[in-house]
Amino acid sequence: MDFESLEKLLEKEPKYRLDQIKKAVFCDLIENWHEVKALPKELIEKLSKNISLEIKSEIFKATDGKTKKALITLNDGLKTETVLMEHERNRNTVCVSSAIGCPMGCKFCATGKMGFKRNLTKGEILTQLLFFARYLKENKRITNVVFMGMGEPFLNYDNVLSAIKIINDKNGFGIGARKISISTSGVIEGINKLAEEKLQVNLAISLHAPNNKLRSEIMPVNDRYPLEKVLEAVDDYINKTSRKVMFEYLLLRDVNDSESCAEQLATLMNKPLYMVNLIKYNPTGSFYSSDSQTIKNFKNIIESRGVEVTQRYSFGTDINAACGQLATDKA
Repeated sequence: MDFESLEKLLEKEPKYRLDQIKKAVFCDLIENWHEVKALPKELIEKLSKNISLEIKSEIFKATDGKTKKALITLNDGLKTETVLMEHERNRNTVCVSSAIGCPMGCKFCATGKMGFKRNLTKGEILTQLLFFARYLKENKRITNVVFMGMGEPFLNYDNVLSAIKIINDKNGFGIGARKISISTSGVIEGINKLAEEKLQVNLAISLHAPNNKLRSEIMPVNDRYPLEKVLEAVDDYINKTSRKVMFEYLLLRDVNDSESCAEQLATLMNKPLYMVNLIKYNPTGSFYSSDSQTIKNFKNIIESRGVEVTQRYSFGTDINAACGQLATDKA
């Protein structure tokens, strides 16, 4: 959906028209403008002619029965991917992309390997959620949103935050701010800006190494934003918001999964409101996954040092929908 063109089209309309349209599109999930009875006929015709509600897409379903990936074709022919994960207790999480490709070049990430094409607009971000909201509308709804798909969200800060405000809006998707998470590879300017926002969204840091040398080897962004500077920005964020921060740690066999790495990570993470989320590596062709016993030992070492630890389980590996696997090389 071209949300930017929609706002331009409504410039001469009363301000409440935008709220009416947001409610119709994001709450009522209309797929045809003629379904909106509250709008004047002339405006409906104008919307029908200029603003398409069609989402050109292809859906892939994982064998786990819980994961769906959508490949969405945008107006310029480029494509983006988004993932739905259906959990127990009627929790439905959508993983959203903020760009086509990514400039960060993390060695373990399929998105990084495809390079960077462009950032997504606010409307293109919202379209991903709209697709799955329509998909679930018969008896379910989206409950959680994570900006952990393709792209570095803080390199597209304005569009990401504008989209989040509509995701959170009662006339938008109506999803609580605490159910929305943004993951960054450590873009300090973005962390600092988020600390000043009046939104209680969750912040996650893609860490993946406990020291600068190793982190720079697998995440080139560390050369610009070294660990100590990232953690300094996180501490300032916590001081200003009093919100817990999650540190994502992807376990790569014989790279960052040693006992020594666990000890270093435990020292680094032993602070109030720090939480570590361990992630098993999903194949992208460059590394190997740590075995179950190594992951268990790694987790035990961190926990024994008093650090809060969780473990993320993979969804949709067989359709390349798991963490780090999103890529639209044919886009």
